[in-house]
Amino acid sequence: MEIAVAHHPEGIAEVTLIGRLNMVTAARVRESIHEAIIGNHPRIAVDMAGVSFLDSSGLGALVWAYKAAKEAGGGLVLIEPTEQVQLVLELTNMSSVLTTAPSLAEAYPS
Repeated sequence: MEIAVAHHPEGIAEVTLIGRLNMVTAARVRESIHEAIIGNHPRIAVDMAGVSFLDSSGLGALVWAYKAAKEAGGGLVLIEPTEQVQLVLELTNMSSVLTTAPSLAEAYPS
């Protein structure tokens, strides 16, 4: 999995994921998001357009990130989730918890 983090004004961190978000890669995703939060970027936008697969461990990492961002006074939005990711969110009923948006600008309008 490729992970890139870009820091934007107003405490926004854009985390771009490319590849499979599963039990092998979930810890790296959590670590990247944790670093953004403790670096005073608690408003997290996770770009999911390049995620080809999401399993329960990957979903657990996203739920953990959502809670950590909320506790830090921010939030978490999934940007452009793929069809497979959206299906997992719907089947697990996490689509009611994890917000999605088509773009960073729509997730966190300035």
